[in-house]
Amino acid sequence: MYLYAIIPRLSTADVIRRFLSAFLVAYSLLEKGELIVIEIISEGGITSAVGFTAGSTYAGLKTEAGVPDLGIVLSDRPANSAATFTTNSIESPSVTASRERKTAVTSRGIVANSGCANCSVGPQGLTDAEELASLAGTHTGVSGKDLYVASTGMIGVELPMALIRQNITNIVLSDEGGTDFAKSIMTTDSKHKERAVSFKHDGKTVTLGGSAKGVGMIHPNMATMLCFITTDADVDAKFLQEALSEAVSLSFNMIDVDGDQSTNDSVIVLANGASGTAQIDADSEGSDNFVEALRYVCTELAKELARDGEGAQRLIEVIVEGAHTTEDAQKAAREIASSSLVKAMVHGKDPNWGRLVMALGKSSIPLKEGEIDIFISDIHIVHEGIAIPYLKDAVVSAMNSEQVDFRISLNVGECSATAWGCDLTEEYVIFNSAYST
Repeated sequence: MYLYAIIPRLSTADVIRRFLSAFLVAYSLLEKGELIVIEIISEGGITSAVGFTAGSTYAGLKTEAGVPDLGIVLSDRPANSAATFTTNSIESPSVTASRERKTAVTSRGIVANSGCANCSVGPQGLTDAEELASLAGTHTGVSGKDLYVASTGMIGVELPMALIRQNITNIVLSDEGGTDFAKSIMTTDSKHKERAVSFKHDGKTVTLGGSAKGVGMIHPNMATMLCFITTDADVDAKFLQEALSEAVSLSFNMIDVDGDQSTNDSVIVLANGASGTAQIDADSEGSDNFVEALRYVCTELAKELARDGEGAQRLIEVIVEGAHTTEDAQKAAREIASSSLVKAMVHGKDPNWGRLVMALGKSSIPLKEGEIDIFISDIHIVHEGIAIPYLKDAVVSAMNSEQVDFRISLNVGECSATAWGCDLTEEYVIFNSAYST
């Protein structure tokens, strides 16, 4: 177990002073009872929260035999739910079915498949999505209308309902089935992605966990492919939606792999109250703890998606600070993280900072070129808009790592934002040139 403390971001260049300053700030906040402490659950996931079970099976939707492609997450009681979905004008009927379920506020779980997006298949798509939910409901003893539906995979292919009918009853739900579920929603992901944390509320431990998938067709504008989150906290439905929307805007909306937005993007959170704690709403004492825990899980999962981008070798982190508004900082950071030239620059370990300036300017936010400072992996290379002497080999060496950081100080305001992306490699082009064959 590790402690994750939310403390103010410190920007001093001196590493030792930064550590000491952070320690003093944290100690002061802890004494005042104002420090939010989140405990990270090692190998935790979507079933770490009390009252949730999950499982998966191979139903034949994927070409590789034996690889799980159909999964269910179930709450042992009705749970308040919230969700965000793709803003693509063309959406999967599975998303349509889930939008309808969101209006009911409460839910019992999620049924998800990989290997088939159930998109652009006409009216049959919605019929199949509803039947998928119904089959999962019959198997788990709940109404299909109480289960969200999610699909991911090839567009333009109908769900193989005969195979699903034949195999869905093979799913065995358990409180140890979170990882199996996480694996069942993978498509081109190289690894499954899970996170879980806990925090104290009302004198008891509250847990929040989730799983996500998606390493291609990812661009900021809602979420990224699929993410499912569970918590045993009792959270007011309106506040749950507000907290999720905010967390998504700071995490999934701030990543990019290839500039393309999926037709199936869905982020769903279920709060079943099984912890037995007092309800959390916008005015309750535990609201900040819950918001930070949700934001942390969403951010970590979002970063894992960017890190695992198709063919990617490096995670890119872009911090834009000193902007007039948070919206300006977000727009600029997203523009840089999603630039194909910046991605190629990172892949080649080329400290071509002009591409950062280009992408920054393309965002069209208010700025002053003569005030801009640029850092690549903490190496200061541009001051007041002009290159300063630096050792190029040192920058190249710094970029030869699993994560490359860009920090752009606009120095015209007080607001900041962070975005994440990945490098653009030959493997991405090769893989996507033959995706369907």
